[in-house]
Amino acid sequence: MKKLTTTVLIVIVSMLEVNAQWKQYNPNPNNDPSNASKELLNPENHVLLMIDHESQMAFAVESQPIEELRNNTGLLAAAATLYKVPTIVTTVAEKSFSGPVFPEIREYFPNEKEYIDRTTMNSWEDKRVVTAVGKTGKKKLVIAGLWTEVCTLSASLSALEDGYEVYVVVDACGGTSQEAHDMALTRMFQAGVKPITSLQYLLEIHRDWARSEMYEPVLKISKRYGGAYGLGIDYNKQLLEWNKNGVSSH
Repeated sequence: MKKLTTTVLIVIVSMLEVNAQWKQYNPNPNNDPSNASKELLNPENHVLLMIDHESQMAFAVESQPIEELRNNTGLLAAAATLYKVPTIVTTVAEKSFSGPVFPEIREYFPNEKEYIDRTTMNSWEDKRVVTAVGKTGKKKLVIAGLWTEVCTLSASLSALEDGYEVYVVVDACGGTSQEAHDMALTRMFQAGVKPITSLQYLLEIHRDWARSEMYEPVLKISKRYGGAYGLGIDYNKQLLEWNKNGVSSH
């Protein structure tokens, strides 16, 4: 009887998971979200933790150009806002040392009173951060932060040990050297952390171009932050507009 009850519960949970995934799609008889890997992120199955994307922290980043870091951070924040992903923004010694978070984050998360300002380098040692993540009820945790080798590393390993499935947005993190960034990522990956990129994050949670209500907003974010991909979207749309209106360069 106990085995039967357990089996029924598993079936019910599986059905709920499928229904939750279906909410991520517009009706399309060709689509079956239950076929998707549970490894994949969707808007309802994870929480985003953005750690210390602040001026003073960025000054020392050498693992990538600062304009790329800011762009990728903006893409991440825009995607999370569009899909209403629970997001926690943290700072460290904001008023006395590290300064404000990037404008790209403030644009999408303007309520700075909700930021958690810490003293500890490892945000997972601040009880408020752990509580805020836990309140979301999500077991998938996406992390991006400065620096890769300190704040991102320590929080990721700590959350992993606490039973979270941790994903790190590698191009929205930055280290004090390329070596420091790479070695920190290697250490995290060896422990079980999963790497993703900022554009991958947007497209993974969007998933289906049949979601017409999100089509234009996703393209807008892609054109603004998506590099060559975004430029290609703009190019194609402009050509289509010119062709529709009979515009010719000859």
